[in-house]
Amino acid sequence: TVLVIMKFIARALLLLSLSPSLQESAAFVINNPSTSTPTPTSSNHLLFGTLDGKAIDGEFLPINDLVMVKLANKAQQTEGGLLLSNKVKVKKNEGTVMSTGTGKINQESGVAFDMPVVPGENVIFGSYDGEQIEYNGVKHALIRDADVLVKYEGEKLNMETAEMLRDNILVYVEPKEEDEIGGILLAKSSAGKAKPTIGEVIKVGPGRYAMNGELMEMDVTAGDMVRFREFTGSTVEIDNKEYSVIRMNDVLAKF
Repeated sequence: TVLVIMKFIARALLLLSLSPSLQESAAFVINNPSTSTPTPTSSNHLLFGTLDGKAIDGEFLPINDLVMVKLANKAQQTEGGLLLSNKVKVKKNEGTVMSTGTGKINQESGVAFDMPVVPGENVIFGSYDGEQIEYNGVKHALIRDADVLVKYEGEKLNMETAEMLRDNILVYVEPKEEDEIGGILLAKSSAGKAKPTIGEVIKVGPGRYAMNGELMEMDVTAGDMVRFREFTGSTVEIDNKEYSVIRMNDVLAKF
């Protein structure tokens, strides 16, 4: 009898020594001797979810100029099921910003640059940019802020909601002529021909930061015609039209 009483007192003292958040689980184990004792994790850490199928016990946050984007779940389909073209259409990734780092730091001056995107905004970036991860069972991507081609708020990307980042420029280039045979449009072969390098500036970003953190103004404005380097820029589709996103340092002249 004395031994049983001593065991009961020892269990009670053990429970009182634990924090309130652990008393309930400890009481369950003590009162159920057949229950195996769980493997302890780091002290005072709670599980925040899973990363690539593994449990993590801390908040998952990007660093520096990295952005975590929850990928949109939508498939690209062709109307009519027939697509004849010599141009390969590269699908762009799209998603919602979930969290960001604090911003890029210039390695020479030590100046920190603000992030150009915030959680809740939608972004479009290249299909080969960044690294895909699975966070809490959902596909995400970790990209750099420089990988973002266009950002927008709301459910739909259109010319009103589209915003350019840093020194990016949205340029409209007249599409090449197409031949029509039997009601089917066939793009002319571009073999041996230079791609169009002249277009109209539609939207411009606020500019890029100098080494000292000062914002440098853009040299072009909406409505300007520009000549830019060949094989530069990325194509995005807005309001059923294709535009090129070009960096300011790839623009050779304006008129």
